[in-house]
Amino acid sequence: AGLVEKLRFPGVIGCTDGTHIPVIAPSVNEGDYVNRKSFHSINVQIICDAANIITNVEAKWPGSVHDSQIFRECTLSTKFGHGEFTGYLLGDRGYPCLPYFLTPYPDPEPGPQQRYNLANCRTRARIEMTIGMLKARFQCLQRLRVTPERACDIIVACVILHNIATIRGEHCPSEPNSSDPNHEHPDPPTDIQDGRAVRDTICHNHFF
Repeated sequence: AGLVEKLRFPGVIGCTDGTHIPVIAPSVNEGDYVNRKSFHSINVQIICDAANIITNVEAKWPGSVHDSQIFRECTLSTKFGHGEFTGYLLGDRGYPCLPYFLTPYPDPEPGPQQRYNLANCRTRARIEMTIGMLKARFQCLQRLRVTPERACDIIVACVILHNIATIRGEHCPSEPNSSDPNHEHPDPPTDIQDGRAVRDTICHNHFF
């Protein structure tokens, strides 16, 4: 309800994005960790709520793996697919539009579609802010000089500590940078027909 009340996007229970955490080149499967920006990383999927609490984290995938694959193979995606949650996740064009995962229109028409996209973008700013806060609090995430397995453990630990600090109202040590220049989506996945239908219904009912 928090995201609905604060940002006026109906039915949203979380915002989703990926972020690349740089790591040193591993000795095993080194090529798998090279991302589109040509540096070694862990691609971390993060979901947050309106209070900048990270409600779900997937920290186990090499940097070459696409955001859409990470979400498709995570347990949370299966639970949404089985109808275990009521509401929607929001994400950018790095994900396919699904009945429970709403993304922007790729070529919005003037009027409702543009208003939908604007609301989607403004709401998704919450996840960009949350990732910025996480990295501002834990400078080690600028580059982890450990094995990928150890790096994933450290990332999850940082997420837990971020949540504790957020719940306690502790001040973020520096102004978080909400943009992630290392995370772009040059080849967005194809939207699912059922997902497009849900998006069109929400657009028609709430953004006319």
